[in-house]
Amino acid sequence: MAELYIVSTPIGNLTDITYRAVEVLNSVDRVLAEDTRRTSILFRHYGIRTPLVSAHSHNEAARTQQLLEWLAAGERIALVSDAGTPLLSDPGARIVQTVVSAGYRVTPIPGASALLTALVASGLSPEPFTFFGFPPRSGRDRTALLERLRDLDHTAVLYESPNRVVRLLEDLVECCGRDRMVVVARELTKVHETFVRGTLSEVVAYYASGPPRGEVVVMLAGAVAAEPEAADAEQLVRELLASGHSPRDAAREAARRIGVGRNQAYEIALSLSRQEGHSE
Repeated sequence: MAELYIVSTPIGNLTDITYRAVEVLNSVDRVLAEDTRRTSILFRHYGIRTPLVSAHSHNEAARTQQLLEWLAAGERIALVSDAGTPLLSDPGARIVQTVVSAGYRVTPIPGASALLTALVASGLSPEPFTFFGFPPRSGRDRTALLERLRDLDHTAVLYESPNRVVRLLEDLVECCGRDRMVVVARELTKVHETFVRGTLSEVVAYYASGPPRGEVVVMLAGAVAAEPEAADAEQLVRELLASGHSPRDAAREAARRIGVGRNQAYEIALSLSRQEGHSE
């Protein structure tokens, strides 16, 4: 039966592949690979002889049409990227979308993923998180991303080229402040796997002698919301009481506007109402 398999491959250590993935790669009619030269290394290691066909960002449109013809002929096809889980900052999204729209079955074969491997060992909160892929190199899109990262209240995960990591960290210092926590993971599952953890300023200083080498994942901790000042909460509650709000409604509104705890706001409201003669 015609079918497209999305097969995850190792991100570094060649033994980090599932038995099922090897079985599928051996059994399909052909394999679409981002770089056939890199995938050939994996195939030689496991004795896989399935024909390889290139499918990368420059030929994805033409290859998608060809894939539909193969599926129409009843072939079973696998899609792999250079490393890890396909489509995550890799080509293939157009292929999968077209195959789904054409009514063919798409089956994922799970396995290694650089972003998840880095995230679970980072020491940062893994839930929730947002994956941003590779950041734009310049312009409005980069500025918009940095501003979003500045305000994000949970962990962000990004990929970055090793020679641009220091610039990214420096931009994050400027945008997010020196004390935001960050983790840089490199060479995951390989001999020189490394995690560098610290504040943005500490990690920038760590790489002062030179950028990291190899594949890199950057994880930025979420922004910590500042606790509202008690004086601010009291002033707002006082204004709300004066405008006719009951203590309960004033507390609820203060909690909504500035994030003060509702119980704390209600205690302030009751105290002020007693002092100023407002009723419940």
